[in-house]
Amino acid sequence: MEMKDTRSGFGAGLTELGRTNQNIVALCADLTGSLNMNNFKDENPDRFFQIGIAEANMIGIAAGMTIGGKIPFTGTFANFSTSRVYDQIRQSVAYSGKNVKICASHAGLTLGEDGATHQVLEDIGMMKMLPHMVVINPCDYNQTKAATIAISEYIGPVYLRFGRPKVPNFTPIDQKFEIGKALHLRTGNDATIIATGHLVWEALEAAKTLSDEGISTEVINIHTIKPLDNEAILKSVKNTKCVVTAEEHMINGGLGDSVAQLLSRKRPAPIEMVGVNDSFGESGPPMKLMEKYGLTAADIITATRKVITRKLND
Repeated sequence: MEMKDTRSGFGAGLTELGRTNQNIVALCADLTGSLNMNNFKDENPDRFFQIGIAEANMIGIAAGMTIGGKIPFTGTFANFSTSRVYDQIRQSVAYSGKNVKICASHAGLTLGEDGATHQVLEDIGMMKMLPHMVVINPCDYNQTKAATIAISEYIGPVYLRFGRPKVPNFTPIDQKFEIGKALHLRTGNDATIIATGHLVWEALEAAKTLSDEGISTEVINIHTIKPLDNEAILKSVKNTKCVVTAEEHMINGGLGDSVAQLLSRKRPAPIEMVGVNDSFGESGPPMKLMEKYGLTAADIITATRKVITRKLND
């Protein structure tokens, strides 16, 4: 299995957009190399703007550029893309529905050794609460590239989240990315596993192990957390009667929170959530942190066994 980082998928998608759409502009807060925006910068020097360590200014400038018909892609770490500039995003982008693409790298625990101050685990919750904001969290290089290209065609604010580590690149290279459309990766009858971002691969690995035990699981890739594909989730849970969510994010405010809200209104069912439980991260090797904070295939397996037991006991 080829291993590639999702931030490179963003860089490749942005480079391709630069060659096909002259209205695409890119802004960066002094992290051009970290977000793989160098190719776009080199090919389009008149459409690349190095703002420096001034993230709030970057968002304000991007919002202004949309008035002239430009499609700005802003780039910095996920923590700085959200927490540091939330007021500017709320007031200048979301409130007025500006066509800004907020592209955020190094999200979650897998930022690794940079530690808790950089490992944002609240960003999905912060961004999905903003009216008009689309929230996308792709799972691998190919899907991130496809998502980067797709959001350029969507009119309105988007938050695109991706990461630093190399992870399995398993989705089709020629895929068509549809905002708000879940992808069914595996069918099953005993439980539904709904995953996003880096945890999609872990969910597939968990499903294989569970299958060997005679447990049949349906795996759904939720790359778009807002708008959520309600129909796909409800249809699956109608069949399996229970669900596990998995995400590299805080349980509060994340994918699991969205799925739980949906089920409570439309189809109550037992749910277990794999995610970070009300905690900041810490410095350490990415995969070791995933293990410590319970974000691995083994944790998804444990949650699936538990939710099935709850279903059977109800």
